[in-house]
Amino acid sequence: QDYYGKELQKSEDLKTNACITSARPVSKLVRDALERIHEEVVARYYGCGLVIPECLTSCWILDLGSGSGRDCYLLSQLVGEQGHVTGIDMTEGQVEVAKKHIAYHTDKFGYRKPNVEFFHGYMEKLGDAGLADESYDIVISNCVINLAPDKRAVLQEAFRVLKPGGEMYFSDVYASQRLSETIRKHRVLWGECLAGALYWRDLYSIAEEVGFSPPCLVTASPITIGDKELEGIVGDCRFVSATYRLFKVPAGSRTGPAQVTYNGGIVGHERELVFDASFTFKEGEVVNVDAETAAILQSSRFAEKFLIRAGGANAAAPQGCC
Repeated sequence: QDYYGKELQKSEDLKTNACITSARPVSKLVRDALERIHEEVVARYYGCGLVIPECLTSCWILDLGSGSGRDCYLLSQLVGEQGHVTGIDMTEGQVEVAKKHIAYHTDKFGYRKPNVEFFHGYMEKLGDAGLADESYDIVISNCVINLAPDKRAVLQEAFRVLKPGGEMYFSDVYASQRLSETIRKHRVLWGECLAGALYWRDLYSIAEEVGFSPPCLVTASPITIGDKELEGIVGDCRFVSATYRLFKVPAGSRTGPAQVTYNGGIVGHERELVFDASFTFKEGEVVNVDAETAAILQSSRFAEKFLIRAGGANAAAPQGCC
């Protein structure tokens, strides 16, 4: 709370580049939406890149660790007036910045009433903020789960508040090995998103324990620290910024491999949908997918965007590659 509420006043104050890695190229739609966001909200934002899933119209989205609210105000435009975005953050000063600009953005977006709300609270305890079971279509998070001491509790809570077929789409920092006590207790490395990084294989086991489908890796890029003293403390451990998608696939949805055809029509992805590192769907093209991916597409908000036929060669699901 001190680091993000007091020590950092703007994104230039960060000491490593862990929090500024870009996820993927930004579309014109998103660039235009970003330009409509209040400058104070943008200046006080410390996330890495942009975490924006596809197919958002009328969705209810929860942003874990929403900070000054940049991503919430961006998503507020993409879900439209019928959608809704909730932000929760543990740093009171950041939540105050976000709340201060609700009326400004409602007016700027031409909405009759706000479609965003912000809570001061902890992502391990969403119930304390009054967030109900199965109330969101998507949970997003931008480089903050590493700051939570109990990652399992965060994923458990995200799973609880997601509707069946819902998705957790999030960017975070992962380590090539489990971190030593010395690294984990280092104040600056913790604030810079490195000391709390999960060993990447542990994400797979925690996701499975909680009930999510196996993580789909979307993008990953190496992090360079760029500070000699901090590099010395970290030693031979390597870090990566990665975006994953996890789905709450309802029991009984899993059948077998399938042939799927993308119908097109998702705003900003009309001709091609880059789903993850393994699957890119082009409009009208038949793609063989494994049973997990078939179940995800069939039970999620993507179902109406695809023609799904049982059968087809079983595309081997790749298991994580940080």
